Amino acid sequence: MANQKGGVGKTTTAINLAASLALLGKKVLLLDADPQANATSGLGFDIDMEGIYECLTGERKASEVIQQSPDVKNLWVLPSSIQLVAADTELPKMENAHHIMKRIVNEVRERFDYIFIDCSPSLGYTTVNILTAADTVLIPVQCEYLALEGLSKLLNTIRIVKSGLNPALDIEGFLLTMYMRNRLNNQVASEVREHFGELAYETIIQRNIRLGEAPSHGKPIMLYDASATGAQNYLTLAKEFLKRNRKQRAK
Repeated sequence: MANQKGGVGKTTTAINLAASLALLGKKVLLLDADPQANATSGLGFDIDMEGIYECLTGERKASEVIQQSPDVKNLWVLPSSIQLVAADTELPKMENAHHIMKRIVNEVRERFDYIFIDCSPSLGYTTVNILTAADTVLIPVQCEYLALEGLSKLLNTIRIVKSGLNPALDIEGFLLTMYMRNRLNNQVASEVREHFGELAYETIIQRNIRLGEAPSHGKPIMLYDASATGAQNYLTLAKEFLKRNRKQRAK
């Protein structure tokens, strides 16, 4: 999950898509690679525990610090902490620096059906490290024009990583978020669909108060309020995600 613009629904999507897929029976790991640790706290975990930073520095293996969700049977979290702020300056000094995140992911890859990595809202060294480890990038796009303006930088970074560090990297899709029924949001949605075609998800995540409340209770939206619009949106997204992945594997 990547977008250098903050506040576009990236972490909300990471939490709720991961939880939705887990509730549908898939084994899912959510790796929180954002120093703000919002995905960690949003699923009810302490943001001061050992996690991804210790894995990056080699102090711990991923298998030693992964935490299973007490609320969602098939969901695990590799937590983050404020210490991860140092990663952008420490990673370049390490041996085989661009591939450290890939090593961490590969260590546990076979245990899960899906591994989601929630990137920080930046295009720094850590994000490039994550893109080097990833198979695909899912890009949440807020339904406003300022969100569209920043996409070119992200797409250029993806092209650079693809041209050298990770030739297999692909775009999973563009997810429209924070949608409201008005002319501006409809125009942005139309432009995204026109420009990116089938890469744009059919599912749209609507702006929803309950969706914003859920992280403060340490729960995904479907456990906080299953009747909320946000819960319905993310369960629909999870089903579309699985359908797209089945088609991709069939190719």
